[in-house]
Amino acid sequence: MRTVEHWFTVPLDHFAPEGPSAPAAETITVFAREYVSAAHSEEAAAALPWLLFLQGGPGGRGNRWASLGGWAKAAAADFRILMLDQRGTGLSTPIDRHTLPARGDAAEQAAYLEHFRADSIVADAELIRAALESPPWTIYGQSYGGFCALTYLSFAPEGLREALITGGLAPLTGSADDVYRATFQRVAARNEEYFGWYPEDRHRVERIARHLRSTTEIMPDGAPLTVERFQMAGAFLGGNTRVDSLHYLLEDAFVDTPGGPRLSDSFLDQLQGLVSRRSNPLYALMHESIYGQGEATAWSAWRILGENPWFRPDAEPLLLTGEMVYPWYFEQDPALQPLREVAELLAAKQDWKPLYDPRALAANTVPVAAAVYTDDIYVDRDLSLRTAAAVRGLQAWETADFHHDGIADDGERIFGRLLGMARSGSR
Repeated sequence: MRTVEHWFTVPLDHFAPEGPSAPAAETITVFAREYVSAAHSEEAAAALPWLLFLQGGPGGRGNRWASLGGWAKAAAADFRILMLDQRGTGLSTPIDRHTLPARGDAAEQAAYLEHFRADSIVADAELIRAALESPPWTIYGQSYGGFCALTYLSFAPEGLREALITGGLAPLTGSADDVYRATFQRVAARNEEYFGWYPEDRHRVERIARHLRSTTEIMPDGAPLTVERFQMAGAFLGGNTRVDSLHYLLEDAFVDTPGGPRLSDSFLDQLQGLVSRRSNPLYALMHESIYGQGEATAWSAWRILGENPWFRPDAEPLLLTGEMVYPWYFEQDPALQPLREVAELLAAKQDWKPLYDPRALAANTVPVAAAVYTDDIYVDRDLSLRTAAAVRGLQAWETADFHHDGIADDGERIFGRLLGMARSGSR
């Protein structure tokens, strides 16, 4: 493959008032990397249409590929792929515990973060498309990237040739509470399914929980491992083949020491990558805001957890959790502790702008194809199909063959099917 790095200067606030009396607009930098198959000559590649990939998250940077495989290999046969680092991630004016305090106090930091949602990401994309002198292009949104695709269809459909979405049909209306009521149920069912496959892991999970209640174990980040942080290992449950990695993690849990059984360094190292948001703090800060439209999210997952006491860290048997974000993240994760007050302000914010235009979507004319995963524990199937029905012309392909990370398992097949659906207008 060949790559080209692209840098763009965009307004921090795309929606600020304009005019002679308006203050000078602040700008940020957005980065994207172009991937082209070496099977195309440079001249032929320059004539290919663009495909913009919108990564999952929020807070996830664009993929860094060493070679083209899976869906990217399939797409590169006919497209130039533009891998976007969404604002605040990767090389796009990154946000973390070191950079955010430069904005000022917690209130100023929270106000800054208001400009890092899907509406701003879409506005960035349209400026980038114009800078590349591209006609309406194809977008491919995975997970949160699919949410961004719906925002794109709502407010800038003129920029789109077609939209492909995998595991990312967001609810257009309603509150975050609706999302978590649905996904808590799916995570509970997934726990039951997993322990049916690996009954010995039920004992392992209980043993780890009992151990943590009586013994201090320190993570590589210097913080104690608590039962609730251990429950975050349930992130593995959202995968089709990745779920087996949970079993491999648990079998590494204990080693015998002169002082008795302790959690192994191997286990703690593997778990660290699941329980820390050091590399993507925007995920924790902004996660519930992706559902915020006109009302505060108010730590929705934490409140709905109260309706699902079987997920509590003192519950027996212990269940593993999904991608929910709780207030204690900002107490127990050293990388998030400096951002605790900012997180509280974002959770309390009531005047979030709309992310979707249901009327525009009901009148949509852009070809759209979406994969809906029947047992997805992160983006609920029923809510997804409700959204699919509200977008004119959207072709939905429901399948139980994959989970949320389906494009990592058989991306070539999924991409090919969705592109074919979008261009043929049929399932």
